[in-house]
Amino acid sequence: MLELIRAGGWPMIPLLLLSAIALAIIVERFWSLRRDRVLPPGLGDEVRAWVARGKPLDPAHVDSLRSNSPLGALLAAALDVRDRGREVIRERVEDVGRHLVHRMERYLNTLGTIAAAGPLLGLFGTVVGMIEMFLGILDHGIGDANQLAGGIGKALVCTATGMLVAIPALAFHRYFRGRIAGYIVDMEHEAIRLMDVLDAAPAPNAPAAKSTN
Repeated sequence: MLELIRAGGWPMIPLLLLSAIALAIIVERFWSLRRDRVLPPGLGDEVRAWVARGKPLDPAHVDSLRSNSPLGALLAAALDVRDRGREVIRERVEDVGRHLVHRMERYLNTLGTIAAAGPLLGLFGTVVGMIEMFLGILDHGIGDANQLAGGIGKALVCTATGMLVAIPALAFHRYFRGRIAGYIVDMEHEAIRLMDVLDAAPAPNAPAAKSTN
């Protein structure tokens, strides 16, 4: 790291800090956006079977479902207003879904900012290095051509580093956005299937129909 700072000068310090932040965000989002954490396998089937039995829903069970995962929170939101009609359920699911998207996109704006700022910081470092080099030429003359070429190469290290920071940050930013979009589609599908079951499920403790014979 010290060698990189010597090669590119002080503008390398913010670039290295940005690279560390980007790496931390990428690792954290990979951990938080695992499929089995967002969409636990079998959870939708379990909730639909639970509702289809037509028994009263235990509030503690619903709260446990809400804290289970993002999918659980979405299904619990539908169960909270299960007696108010399909349109009300749909509106509640959409409202909760927006909050879940915001939660899953945590830190992605920062990652996108790093992807945009990396090349600019690299270019800034290169410009600073070139200015210093030409001011040296103004004071001491051109001198050794090899030394001049080395100064130009040193200035360009910042540009290369900025690109090395920005390209992975941009790639993972797009990747996580795509993963979240796929999760949202799957969660909406599970919510719609639950609404269908709620429409067809018998009311809890509903009286049996009397025989006409």
